Amino acid sequence: MTRRDQPNELQQTFDQESLLHRMTKQIRRSLDLQEILTTTVSEVRLFLGADRVKVYRFDADGSGEVITESIHEQRLPCLLGQRFPADDIPEAAREMFLLAGQRSIVDVANEKIGLSPLQSKETGKRLETNIYYRQADQCHIQYLKAMGVQSSLVVPILDCDPQEPSAKPKLWGLLVVHHSEPQKILKRELKVLQQVADQVAIAIAQSNLLTEAQAKQKREATINRVTTLLHKLPTIQLQGALEEVITAFCGVGGRLYIAESQELYTWGDQPTLSYELDNSIIEQHSIWQNWMAEFQQGNIWATTDLYKEPRLRILALAFRSTQIRGLMVIPLHYREKFIGVLSIFRSEFETEILWAGRCEQNRRQRLPQLSFEVWRERKKGQAPEWKLEDILLGQALYDHFSMAIQQQQMYKQVQSLNTNLELRVQEQTAELEKSLMFTKVIKQVTEHIRRTLDLQATLQSIVREVRPLLNSDRVLIFYLKTKSVIVEEINGNWQSVLGVNPPPECFPDEYTHLYCQGRVLAINNLSTTSLSDCHREFLQSLQVQANLIVPINMGMELWGLLIAHECKAPRNWQDTEIDLLQQVADQAAIAIQQAQLYEQTSEAETEARNQAAQLEHTLHKLQETQTRLIQTEKMSGLGQLVAGVAHEINNPVNFIYGNLCHASDYTEQLLEILRLYQLHYPHPDSEIKAAIKAIDFEFLVEDLPKIMTSMQVGTERIRSIVLSLRNFSRLDEAENKRVDLHEGIDNTLLILQHRLKGNAELPRIEIIKDYGNIPLVECYAGQMNQVFMNIFSNAIDALEVGIREWHQGDKEKNSCQIPTIEISTKVSTDNSRLLIRITDNGPGMNEDVKKRIFDPFYTTKPVGKGTGLGLAISYQIIVEKHGGMMECISESGKGTEFWIEIPIKPPAKIVN
Repeated sequence: MTRRDQPNELQQTFDQESLLHRMTKQIRRSLDLQEILTTTVSEVRLFLGADRVKVYRFDADGSGEVITESIHEQRLPCLLGQRFPADDIPEAAREMFLLAGQRSIVDVANEKIGLSPLQSKETGKRLETNIYYRQADQCHIQYLKAMGVQSSLVVPILDCDPQEPSAKPKLWGLLVVHHSEPQKILKRELKVLQQVADQVAIAIAQSNLLTEAQAKQKREATINRVTTLLHKLPTIQLQGALEEVITAFCGVGGRLYIAESQELYTWGDQPTLSYELDNSIIEQHSIWQNWMAEFQQGNIWATTDLYKEPRLRILALAFRSTQIRGLMVIPLHYREKFIGVLSIFRSEFETEILWAGRCEQNRRQRLPQLSFEVWRERKKGQAPEWKLEDILLGQALYDHFSMAIQQQQMYKQVQSLNTNLELRVQEQTAELEKSLMFTKVIKQVTEHIRRTLDLQATLQSIVREVRPLLNSDRVLIFYLKTKSVIVEEINGNWQSVLGVNPPPECFPDEYTHLYCQGRVLAINNLSTTSLSDCHREFLQSLQVQANLIVPINMGMELWGLLIAHECKAPRNWQDTEIDLLQQVADQAAIAIQQAQLYEQTSEAETEARNQAAQLEHTLHKLQETQTRLIQTEKMSGLGQLVAGVAHEINNPVNFIYGNLCHASDYTEQLLEILRLYQLHYPHPDSEIKAAIKAIDFEFLVEDLPKIMTSMQVGTERIRSIVLSLRNFSRLDEAENKRVDLHEGIDNTLLILQHRLKGNAELPRIEIIKDYGNIPLVECYAGQMNQVFMNIFSNAIDALEVGIREWHQGDKEKNSCQIPTIEISTKVSTDNSRLLIRITDNGPGMNEDVKKRIFDPFYTTKPVGKGTGLGLAISYQIIVEKHGGMMECISESGKGTEFWIEIPIKPPAKIVN
């Protein structure tokens, strides 16, 4: 035997984990079993460097088929789609694959087979992956040589039901590895291949669960559609319901026969009785009727080949002219009375099977090469198999059709009695109205089931609708699993039984068996009914004098009981009332099945939504944190800069301002001395005259006091600006305090004065103030100034954009519009909040922009002109810091208005 180059241990571990990771990821990503198997054989072949890897699936008869394979450069022949007879893999080998989990390795060159059991047959404990070699069967060796195989490895694939852990696994198929050259199988490869087979088993279980859930959902949808047609007023749509059922079963035809009225509803292909037979309707033939009499209530009969049934030997002649081959018969009963039969037909079809071999008798005695010549077996007259879900659907439809036909017959009986018995018109009319009312309640319950999947709400609605219709004192639903009452509806002052558990000895197991078989218990008078002492005492403790109990069955399992109690006095329960409660119980069973299916299918969606919500919450927190950090850094830098500039300007300005008064006085004194010189020396020297004329002495004397006055006004102006800068930064006010917000608005406008007064390109922006009589407001003054700064700056930017657009657009239309910012303040009517409105007559904004202006980092300004944080920070300051409200009102071409409300005195401490 040749030996492959061995990679180092780390690389081996990496390749193994990589393969298993890819397999697990593929199973989680896809529910398509064929796709998973195709990926599996490809990955395993690449991992082992094999020439062929295939998956072989067993059928019920022991034969099998290659359903997927991966071949390296066509070094071995393709077997995909070929079937192998049951005796190709003996039954004993299949049992070892299943019971011992045995893996087999065949060394064709040395004619040896290695067996690797998963667990000891004696102790049942898991064994190490040891391989025990023995001499291989010659037929097996020739079998492999015929395929060109020199080395083979087979690992079983088991199918386990995850919903029934105690159930025994089944041998689903084999994972087979073939080499065209001698190859030694390593222990680690055997271990990895077993792990891959385990992953494939998981994929098979998932695929089975999905298929089952889809079939159940489809079955429930069919039942709902049929129920709607059967309970459609005023006429039951039996023909439409029959067509819906035939379509659901993928049939080519069908019949609904009603025994009492001898009505026949048909659709699709139909059998035709020959003239020599007595009856023209097959359901009226004596052979058919005798056959129907043998059926027990609720039994369903189905066959894939009606010509092989002895009881249909004569009647099968009626089907000869059709392609019908498969037949399902659902006898309909109402309270053990045969009322009709529903038949579904399926057409025959032709199929072709590719057998790997010729399948002759004693084929193991022939040359193995013959096994791989494809033999095409053509089967005619085949019909689709009736599956378990078909039988379950038929059982569910049995009840609905039986009840619908019985209701239709009752309706016709009432009409007949009303026609022939005039004296009983009122009585029959009341009975009809009650029947229609029952149907209405059933419809309401059915519609409620369709509207909601909330099981508790649906069950509560059922007891709420049924109680007044029965005019009973109490209606409840008893859940068998918890052995307690889960919903109830009471009329009067009777005690509640919600959550009450009956004594165990009062509800023996034989009761469960009887109710599961459809038992209905009607007690008209508790005092005269034969009951156990325990049972009687329990009902008396609940104040019950008469009760009616119907089962809620889920298929063949009892889920619970629907119970009506009469507490005032004994009561004779009518058949119509029993029918109503039974129908409601059937609808409750549908609701429970739907709720369980919804719960299963919504678990994955709920988990995904929770993860998305968590990620969204984390992102939101991250954005808030980032915004706060930027805000803190920005305000800290801006405050320090403003305070520093104000401090640096304040010292020289104070020096100048303090000395201007002295300079003015000194100037006046010097000018007074000059006037005295002019008075006492009116004729100065010629040189002095020339100098006076050169400097325009008269103008200098007149203008110098004005200059001193202007300098004093300028220094006062600089001092007011410095004070505004200090007030705006508010570095000395870390806590909230009572301040005059008018002062903060004015200080902010003063800082922005250089942008408001205009220039050669932009006109002056007019400020209109409408200040109300407002009190001092307790707030963070510095942060409020920041809000005003952000809003005013955005308003000025918007007005400048509007002016530029005006210069480029229609000047005639906007020639009379002056850029304006209006500021209005007032107190709310309850004197608890301060209202501030800031409006501009700029270009405004559209709805999409307005929705996002408070989002962090969102801006409409060019790159480098804005950060998108101003309004987001302002919104955070007003809403989160001060417990207020901030809104924006704007339309394109109609300006923008910001509406701010903050409490005058916060109700609680403001949180940083």
